[in-house]
Amino acid sequence: MQRIDWVTLDSSAQQQALARPALPDAAALAPQVREIIAKVQSEGDAALRAYSASFDKLDNNPLKLSLDEQQRLLSLLSQERKAAIELAYDNIRKFHAAQLPRDIEVETSAGVICELKNQPIQSVGLYIPGGSAPLPSTVLMLGVPAQLAACPRAVLVTPPGKPAATDIAPEIIYAANLCGITEIYTIGGAQAIAALAYGTGTIAKVDKIYGPGNRYVTEAKQQVSQDPRGAMIDMPAGPSEVLVLADALANPAFIAADLLSQAEHGPDSQVILVSDSQSLIDQVELQLSAQLAALPRKEIAAKALAHSRAILTPDQATAVAVTNAYAPEHLIVQTANAEALTAQFTSAASIFVGQWTPESAGDYASGTNHVLPTYGYSRTVSSLSLSDFFRRYTVQRLSATGMRNIGPAIVTLAEAESLEAHANAVRLRLAALESAAQDKN
Repeated sequence: MQRIDWVTLDSSAQQQALARPALPDAAALAPQVREIIAKVQSEGDAALRAYSASFDKLDNNPLKLSLDEQQRLLSLLSQERKAAIELAYDNIRKFHAAQLPRDIEVETSAGVICELKNQPIQSVGLYIPGGSAPLPSTVLMLGVPAQLAACPRAVLVTPPGKPAATDIAPEIIYAANLCGITEIYTIGGAQAIAALAYGTGTIAKVDKIYGPGNRYVTEAKQQVSQDPRGAMIDMPAGPSEVLVLADALANPAFIAADLLSQAEHGPDSQVILVSDSQSLIDQVELQLSAQLAALPRKEIAAKALAHSRAILTPDQATAVAVTNAYAPEHLIVQTANAEALTAQFTSAASIFVGQWTPESAGDYASGTNHVLPTYGYSRTVSSLSLSDFFRRYTVQRLSATGMRNIGPAIVTLAEAESLEAHANAVRLRLAALESAAQDKN
């Protein structure tokens, strides 16, 4: 990790210290993804199978995982793994069930009724990363809220397995089935996002796409969300990141383990330690070396550590300010006053408080959602929640009394904006009410 003494930096250097890693070949990424999307739009299933052959070295990808294949994969799963998935499912469901929205109805003036209603999104596509680290936990994070929202159609896509496309992780199938999802496709990358957004002969189009992925997936999500013919997305998200804020009393072994848990996600992940204790930073670096050597994914984690940082601040208040400026996806607070500090954070997507709360808990089984905005988007974008699987819309109705009560004000405001047709739509109704009242008399 790069060591940084915060007080020695000018404002420009401080901004640079909090910068995310530059993505390799960033300039070429957008046109490459645009080409993939266009090919899927024009060639459909043929393009998906061609990309499977090219990227995954798999011929004749069936694309759809049959129910028989799902049952075959489930037979390979141990009871221990099933029990762990079930525990996580239960906790995630409890937390998200508490978020169920309620419709509201308000009489804003006599005879004027306004309503806010919630309706599940009709068709949702859930992208589940695969490859070297298949993520059944992400199935639960996306599938549980889709299930609770009662979305009529939930479809799952995940990269194909090896040696056959249908050999995907059985944990993914089990988690999906718990969430009531059986429509599963073995396709990944930008081509999977394109298939969900525009549809192919095998995969029907969805209304909204959810889930994390690599930079190709992230770029594809951004592109299809900007096309009216495409699909909406859950949030902008990139490589995973964590910031640990710690004081001199924190456990350096715990901190190193937390940093490595994010570093092993991928070489473009970023981990940051912020502390007002030089001694603590020294101890954490020793722990990082020792723990890294024992990790199966140590080469990946080492690449992430190469562009990660340990930032020394003169005091805790500065450490909090640095944390807020970075706006981390995950924030772990290991200080003696962790509970009291929590209210001071203004930009973290998910906060883990105290030495017994590793980020791993939120990734798997505490109940909160691990689909989170990265790259500083958490300043304004919220973590995934049940509300993301609903569309909200309004209903209003005016009685004759309501029109009499607010009609004149509407006319006045429309005239102030020089929108005569708006004013006339109300004048006609007011005149009709006045005529009816005169006829009655």
